[in-house]
Amino acid sequence: MTRRRLGQHFLYDPAILKRIVEAAGLQQEDTVVEIGPGPGRLTRMLAEEVKRVIAIEVDQRLFERLTEELAGYGNIELIHADALKFPYDTLSLFKVVANIPYYITTPILFRLLEERSRLTSATVMVQKEIAERIVAGPGGKEYGVLSLMVQYYSSPAVKFFVPRGAFRPVPKVDSALIHLEIREEPAVTVRDERLFFRVIKTAFSQRRKMLSNALASLSPDVSGFLMRSGIDPSRRAETLSIEDFARLSDLLRRGRPDPGDDPAS
Repeated sequence: MTRRRLGQHFLYDPAILKRIVEAAGLQQEDTVVEIGPGPGRLTRMLAEEVKRVIAIEVDQRLFERLTEELAGYGNIELIHADALKFPYDTLSLFKVVANIPYYITTPILFRLLEERSRLTSATVMVQKEIAERIVAGPGGKEYGVLSLMVQYYSSPAVKFFVPRGAFRPVPKVDSALIHLEIREEPAVTVRDERLFFRVIKTAFSQRRKMLSNALASLSPDVSGFLMRSGIDPSRRAETLSIEDFARLSDLLRRGRPDPGDDPAS
């Protein structure tokens, strides 16, 4: 029995599961983390392809059932834990392949990106709407904080869509498999990552407003900084590229250096 409060919607179609494994680009020596193994069908397929599978299941009943059913697999390590709290820093290089519970999709993506020094890729099933936001470019309503934060650290691609009817129980939304290839270096170089993300979040917190108003809290002369960045102050956040945000945040950083900083550095 599934638990809707845990976002449990399971895939049983072996053809779709096979496509997930193929899209992950796995190698025989890989360590794969699966978040929410559920009935264990994908877990078994992963175990046939890689050296080690770490399956993290928060549901006690499913964990106990999987412990019995997967006992014959020497390369599967079952862990009863919350994937948001799992110590990924104890692992060496790893990949993630998972059908992520809908209710933790965004938090788990950000949690995984925190471990990007060890994570090499993530191939995850998410809501179609989330996938479209992740890969969105400037100019559309899907483009926003999630797009920029994920694209800063990784190269995302939608591999294929899955209709809601493929899951049991049937969810209210369609899904998509998305693959994130972690970048060796961020998409853009910035002087201050915290300020860079602050500028992005502030701009999109009032995305219907002109940037001169949406970013007013960052500087009394924000229009001047925008113009120096080559950005019309009347534009809105969704029209700016990641390069635009990087250029603007760097100018803001130089415009108000911390005590002891060299503004020219």
